[in-house]
Formats: sequence, structure tokens, C-alpha cells
Amino acid sequence: METNSDDNRSDNGRRAMRFILLMGVVSLFADMTHEGARSITGPFMALLGANATIVGFVAGFGELVGYLLRLPSGYLSDRTGKYWTITIIGYVINMMAVPLLALAERWEVAALLIIAERMGKAIRNPVRDAMLSHAVGEVGRGWGFGLHEAMDQVGAMLGPLIVAAVFYFRGTYQTAFTVLLIPATLTIGVLLAARVLYPRPRDLESAAPDLNATGLSRVYWLYLGAMVLNAAGYADFPLIGYHFQKTASVPMDWIPVFYAVAMGVDAVAALVFGRLFDREGLSVLIVSALISTFFAPLVFLGGFYGGLAGMALWGVGMGAQESIMRAAIAGMISAQKRGTAYGVFNTGYGLFWFLGSALMGVLYDWSIPALVTFSMLLQLASVPLLIRVKKEAGVV
Repeated sequence: METNSDDNRSDNGRRAMRFILLMGVVSLFADMTHEGARSITGPFMALLGANATIVGFVAGFGELVGYLLRLPSGYLSDRTGKYWTITIIGYVINMMAVPLLALAERWEVAALLIIAERMGKAIRNPVRDAMLSHAVGEVGRGWGFGLHEAMDQVGAMLGPLIVAAVFYFRGTYQTAFTVLLIPATLTIGVLLAARVLYPRPRDLESAAPDLNATGLSRVYWLYLGAMVLNAAGYADFPLIGYHFQKTASVPMDWIPVFYAVAMGVDAVAALVFGRLFDREGLSVLIVSALISTFFAPLVFLGGFYGGLAGMALWGVGMGAQESIMRAAIAGMISAQKRGTAYGVFNTGYGLFWFLGSALMGVLYDWSIPALVTFSMLLQLASVPLLIRVKKEAGVV
């Protein structure tokens, strides 16, 4: 009987890994699409007449709307069980907004499409993460989410490089957005295949953690508090790209390449920190927060090489956060509440990301050193809370 049990666990582990990899391919093509666009939306809006305050506000507001919608999306998925339906709707909106940017001739239209793209991502992300949470327990939560994030960021690296290649061959912004229709279409195709092959991802989880399903725990709220401070101090790339273009510290053709470098570092960091999380817990997130704090002075006060180093540190922070953040929540919350938990978490995270991004856009027009100070102080403020979470949480 023990042998049969071991065989069943091994088979479930293989099925879980195949699901993680398949959803990783979906994320690879998806990020190729929207991160390719994201690498140039700041300069594109500037070309259409927007200033730094507008760019910062649109980037932040897009994140706000994108994260606010995650709360009802996650809650609705838990109540209805329609995980795949909600996920597919979100991906379709997310993907189709990008090639439509090729038709934008005013910054207001571009802003609406940028926000729509974030809305689509908001609808699908907490539901997708809830489905993934059932699979990662079979292979290690940090490793499972880290592997998914790494594949995600391979696409995020390739997308900007595709855009850079378009510019190298004398293409326009409109050409770049049109080319991104190809990975957008592939995203939807692979997603539909995943839906057919794995209609019930919850069946992949053989042993969910024994947690209280009636609500969200104290340690969860402390964790959320730490991460929203980090979010508020994390500059969004459209503002960074705007800075590179305005100061000419980075040539226009190199801006998407810098973003690709950050995404490549993000992918490696997700794998490394995800694996370390399974062994050491939240200590690795504390370390990554301290490392990434120094991206702001390098990006906004450094030249070409300082900016490149700053983008690498920015990628370290993003990779660690995107893998460990999701893995930690899966260990804090019961299976029945994960859609809601991811939705609440991402809503709070997005609200503070918006407030921080909007304020940093204003600070940029007033004083760049003030922007750098603001960014560093808020990220450092998250560390004491993370230390407290580590002391109180036995599951992470």
C-alpha cells in the first residue's frame, strides 16, 4: 500500500509540474506581449505629448485599477468556482489592448488602452495564482512559483528585445505594437489548451495545509502591510523609461534593452530566491528588499552604466517579490480562501503602488533627489514588518 501511495504522489507531482510548465508558457507569451509594450509606453506617451506627471499618474492609475479589480475577481472565483472562465476573459482583454495601441494617435487614447491592459491582467492574475497554488504544493511552493515567474520573465525579457529589434530596423512604435499581436495570439491558444488538459486544477493538490478557512489571519495582514510599503516605494518602469529619454542618459533604442536586462535578472532571481524560500522562509525576501532598495539612486542619478546596474537591482526585487509573495500566501491561507486572499492582497498592493507611482511622478517634476529618498525610505520601512511576520508565522 505504501508503494502505491508513493506512486500516486509521484504521478501527481509530475502532473502538477506539467501544469506549472504549461501555465508558464502562457505567461511567457503573455509577458512577451504586455512587457514588450510596457518597455516603450512611457516614451510613447511622451511622444504623444504627455509630461512626467501624466506618465506617472497613468502608470500608477493603471496599476490601481488593475489591482482593485483583483479583489472582486478573486472573490468571485471562490464563490462561483468559474476559475477558468474568469482567467480566459482576463487574458483576452489583457492581450488585445496591446496591439490596439498601434492605432492610438493621442496620449489620452493610449492611456485608456494601457489601463485596459492592466484591467485584463487584474481579472486573470488572482484566479490563475489560486489555480497554480494547488500545483506548487506538490513540488515546493517557492520552487513552483519561482519556476512560473522565471518563465514569465523570459517572455518579459524577449518582448522588449523584439521591440528593440523593430527599432533597429527603423520600425515605429506602431510597428512594434502590431508585431506584438503574434505572441498575444499564442497566449490565448496555449491557455485554451491548458483549459482542456486540466479542467480542475484543485485536484492536483493532494494535501492542502490545515488552516482556518473562516477568514484571513493576523500574519497575513502583517505581511500585506509590509509589502504595500515596498510597493509604494517601487518606481514603475514607464517613469524610469521617461527619465532615460528625457535626460538622454540612455539612447532611445537602448531603453527596451535595459528593460529586457531587468526582466532577465528577474527570471534568475525568481528561481534562486524561490528555491531559497523553500529552505529558509521569509529571510530571503528581507534580503532581496534590502538589495533592491538601491536601484533608485542608480537609475535616477546615475548615467548609462549606473542606470544599467540600477535596472539589474530593480529586476532582483521584482523577481524575489513575484515568486516569494505568492508562495508565502499559499502557505498562510486555506485552499477555499486563496482566490479571495490573492485578490485582497493584490488590491492593497496595487492601491499603494498607485499612490507611490503618482507621487513619484510629481516628485520627478519637482526634485529627483526627493524622489530617490522617498523610494528608498518606503522600501526600507517594509523590512521591520517582514521581520515581525517571520517571527509570528510558522507556515512561512
